[in-house]
Amino acid sequence: MADRPSIAERRAALEREFAPWRPRTLDEQFEHAADRFAARPYVIAGDRIFSYADVRERAHRYADGLVSLGVRPGDHVGVIMANYPEYAPVKIAIARAGAVAVPLNYLYRTQELGYVLAQSSCRVLITMTSFRDMDYLAMLDELAPGWERGHTSLGELERVITFAPDGKAEGREGVVDLPELEQIGRESAGAARGGLRSPDDPSDILYTSGTTGQPKGVLLTHDALQRTSYGSAYCRALHDGNRVVFALPCYHLFAYEHAVQASLFVGGAMLPQPKFEPVHYFRAIEQHQVVDVLGVPTMSIALVEHPERERYDLSSLRSMLSGSAVAPPWLWDRIRHDLGITELVTAYGMTEIGATAMTLPEDPIEVTTSTVGRPKPSGAAGIPELGGALAEYRVLDSVTGETLPEGEEGEFVSRGPSTMLGYWNRPEDTAEVLKDGWMHSGDIGRVLPDGSLIVTGRSKELYKSGGELVMPREVEDFLTGLPGVSQAYVVGVPNDQWGEIGCAFVVAEPGQALDPAELNTACRSGLARFKVPRHIFVVDAAKVPQTTTGKVQKFKLVPIAQELLGPDAAADVRTLRTAKGG
Repeated sequence: MADRPSIAERRAALEREFAPWRPRTLDEQFEHAADRFAARPYVIAGDRIFSYADVRERAHRYADGLVSLGVRPGDHVGVIMANYPEYAPVKIAIARAGAVAVPLNYLYRTQELGYVLAQSSCRVLITMTSFRDMDYLAMLDELAPGWERGHTSLGELERVITFAPDGKAEGREGVVDLPELEQIGRESAGAARGGLRSPDDPSDILYTSGTTGQPKGVLLTHDALQRTSYGSAYCRALHDGNRVVFALPCYHLFAYEHAVQASLFVGGAMLPQPKFEPVHYFRAIEQHQVVDVLGVPTMSIALVEHPERERYDLSSLRSMLSGSAVAPPWLWDRIRHDLGITELVTAYGMTEIGATAMTLPEDPIEVTTSTVGRPKPSGAAGIPELGGALAEYRVLDSVTGETLPEGEEGEFVSRGPSTMLGYWNRPEDTAEVLKDGWMHSGDIGRVLPDGSLIVTGRSKELYKSGGELVMPREVEDFLTGLPGVSQAYVVGVPNDQWGEIGCAFVVAEPGQALDPAELNTACRSGLARFKVPRHIFVVDAAKVPQTTTGKVQKFKLVPIAQELLGPDAAADVRTLRTAKGG
């Protein structure tokens, strides 16, 4: 077998193909990829394989159909679709029609869906008819009776196009489904000619995942998304023909940047999973010789701890990006040892800027476990003045706003070409975080001499107990370092006497039993008194509230703790076995 290209050789190949950087829209970037890799698979769904040529043909028909139905350049088109093969051609079609895509969280409940549809100014919605226990058409019936006839009270919404995952069309009179849209496109070939927008025009409105409250629509340009996606492929030195498996939803920037888009630059294939099941990952890896895995720490933990892992041949694996949330220190060695990963990276970013900091696959494990990387080297897409990175970082004093010296702790701010234009229709929120081109993250941390970032917490997660400021991350790291503790999440809960008190939710490793009293004793021995959680709850992992991308919604843990404690919060420790039980 020929030697595999080295990391440096893979980066050099990407540089040769894309330097100097040529800004492109999403549809132009896909056309470039389809010209290069027409016969290669782009989407693999079980036993169904769709080549770049297949996806292009379908995307053209969808785009022609959308234009024939009246979609105009600049229109907002909402998309409610889980990780099905149709997602890719739908997204490309929206761009080819000159419209702005608004990918929506498919787990929104009725009122959440109504809010986002109205707030985003969607004129057209492409939606699944149902998914799991979600009935989207029933939601629309409740929100806007008569929507089938174009009479809605949901902002600018005029038309709904349906997609039945099970192939059984709803059949509502006057409602076009995806197969009919495709047929309309066949009958009006060429209606969407592409090239209708500039790379500096908006491509997507991506709604934040709601870890701290109501979602906001992040407005990103075509070029911003292409640069950060290419930067991911370059920094990680993706293999030619890279095959990546993931269950992170495509509407979220993590999967969109690192899989849907990054794959285009290396002729790779993506294996999107409609839901996260470790065994489904293992089967896909074995069957399709998957090279790469995307996940968040909760997923990574589930993979390495799954009892059936050793039944599958995972020898094709080379790479993994595990990011988007804090990982317990022990996880990194388990990923390398148990999954055979040799090129392991983590990253830092947010919907508003993309993943603009990342470790390198050749970094020592000490760097990966202790930092979230340096400003992401991005080759042709990077900025020469920034040494080829996509972003410049500073740390500010959260009170005075002054720039702090290297190594001091404060709020991360950044600027660069992948930064959002702003929040859609929320100028006050935009002005609060985007100041003179600098994006204020709300994340607390420090920058090391080599440029690496260390994240120590969220400014909104810090709490003050008895006059002392507590950083939950520090307590969480201590707890996950204790025997038998797999995960830990610490929040501050209002208290009349102390202002706030710390409450810790911990998850045990499989087969382990945790005693809250023993954990409390360990905390008292290893932490300053004001950092010791007043209450410790042992929970099942499934009971920890998360977004669909695996980010823990810590703000939801506060009312859970308040309900559990009730009017009597005197006890130092309690045990919670379920979200509702005591």
